[in-house]
Amino acid sequence: MAEESGPTEWAFGEPVGVGPWPGDWPADDRYDQALLADGDRRNVVDHYRYWRRDAVVADLDSRRHDFHVAIENFQHDHNIGTVVRTANAFAARAVHIVGRRRWNRRGAMVTDRYQHVHHQPDMAALLDFATAEGLAVVAVDNVPGAARLETAPLPRKCVLLFGQEGPGLTDDARKQATLVVSIAQFGSTRSINAGVAAGIVMHEWIRQHADLDLAW
Repeated sequence: MAEESGPTEWAFGEPVGVGPWPGDWPADDRYDQALLADGDRRNVVDHYRYWRRDAVVADLDSRRHDFHVAIENFQHDHNIGTVVRTANAFAARAVHIVGRRRWNRRGAMVTDRYQHVHHQPDMAALLDFATAEGLAVVAVDNVPGAARLETAPLPRKCVLLFGQEGPGLTDDARKQATLVVSIAQFGSTRSINAGVAAGIVMHEWIRQHADLDLAW
């Protein structure tokens, strides 16, 4: 059987994707023979249809961007799955879960199979990692003194650090960051969903640094 047979990445509705490969099978060893025989119902772009999972990851590794994403996880934040899925869409180098190791994978829609996800036990460990890799730490929080995301130049090599829904980032995270940015808001709510905020900031990094000719 294939590593992922059937509509494993979609919880409801009609099966998606493509059916069995029509005609002669490709000889390229990136292709999974079970997927070629049974069809590929995974949530992947057409470029990766019928590919083995490890082949997809290897190809993504050759095109990942220079930003990492980190999210503090002290209250089992349900937004982490969404952050992982978005990080995969924008080809983040890796996602780091800071704090509790366990997180709700439902929102990731199985994209964590293709996205590198690491655990950092605390903020000190994340900062040590960032220092060793030469990464600036960009904290995202709507606090006094934060630079406007919309006008702030983001470092190319960085960790985009997000807090949890509600409490936001810890004081230690903000104090240790290279840069603190906030997202401009115009309504009555004090904050926006953490998963949405992560998507906005990742896309701003893409806007500033990515080669859009390489987008699918």
